[in-house]
Amino acid sequence: MYPKNHTKTAAAALFLGAALLLSGCADTTPPGQSPAATSPGTGGAYEAPAPSASDTAMAAADLKTAETSLGTVVVDGKGMTLYYFTKDTKGTTTSACTGECLDAWPIAVATGDTPVVEGVTGEVGTIDSPDGSKQLTLNGMPLYYFAKDTKPGDVLGQGVNDVWYVASPAGEMIK
Repeated sequence: MYPKNHTKTAAAALFLGAALLLSGCADTTPPGQSPAATSPGTGGAYEAPAPSASDTAMAAADLKTAETSLGTVVVDGKGMTLYYFTKDTKGTTTSACTGECLDAWPIAVATGDTPVVEGVTGEVGTIDSPDGSKQLTLNGMPLYYFAKDTKPGDVLGQGVNDVWYVASPAGEMIK
């Protein structure tokens, strides 16, 4: 079987491992200074503010729906409107918007391998973007933001150059 000291040695190793693990979690913030005030990379602890329950619930979905002046449209988890580019081809594996186009029309990126959807009834998927991220698609068409939309509910990109349109929850272009 095992030597008599094996159980004591295993217990001591387990205790030491747990102590080392917990020591990495210790608060090294100087007394009188809040953890958030210590910036990363300065040797002190850095603690990002905890998201509120509403932030977590809002950001849980990659795609969801929201009411705008154009009716119910597809938005990201933070409520930002998403658009189709009519120069993209349904079922494409690459975006037709490249270079400077992406400055004004950034891609909508999935937060994981399987997009999380709330209220969107069209077929949701992803394609690989040039930077290696996963661009969200709806009914086989890539989705984009409009850089001039600054808050949830903005639809300033609607109809730009007669090629940019918001998406309905079923995945149709709203013109």
